[in-house]
Amino acid sequence: MTLDTTPTILIVPGLRDHVAEHWQTLLQQKLPKAASVPPLEQDKLSCAARVAALDAALAKIDGPVILVAHSAGVMITVHWAQQHNRKIHGALLAAPADLEMPLPAGYPSIDAIAQNGWHPVPRKPLPFPSIVGASRNDPLAQFERVRAMAQDWGSRLVDLGEVGHLNPAAGFGEWPMAQTLIRELL
Repeated sequence: MTLDTTPTILIVPGLRDHVAEHWQTLLQQKLPKAASVPPLEQDKLSCAARVAALDAALAKIDGPVILVAHSAGVMITVHWAQQHNRKIHGALLAAPADLEMPLPAGYPSIDAIAQNGWHPVPRKPLPFPSIVGASRNDPLAQFERVRAMAQDWGSRLVDLGEVGHLNPAAGFGEWPMAQTLIRELL
């Protein structure tokens, strides 16, 4: 019997959960060893509920894990990392949403975000290797603020250029660079 040491890719979606044409959903379908944090049925804006859902998804996986987070999923990941000790092989943190700044119309207010436990954004170094992919024209986060977060987390910053929020609204379904960055974490 051989021990499988290939990491499982665990998708950590943002507040809008699973979108069929999103790069995370498409990536999960392509990878032989991938799973996703399931959508919440209640307490959808609760940071604690989101962190608990990530922890429950991790509990179902034996062996090494690479987290692939997007938007508020990045914040879920960094909150989780401050509270739990499970060894993580690495993390791709794409287009983090800056939940300490007001978000565009259609997103929760900064007060609602604060009331649901998202503040402050953890700034301690992450206990695993990580890559932050940052957009220069993301409506949910200013590049320089994301750069500062990446530095605080001890993450390698990858400047993605002007890719908006790296979602279907910004023209992204497939995002081939995700696989390249994940390979760097292997």
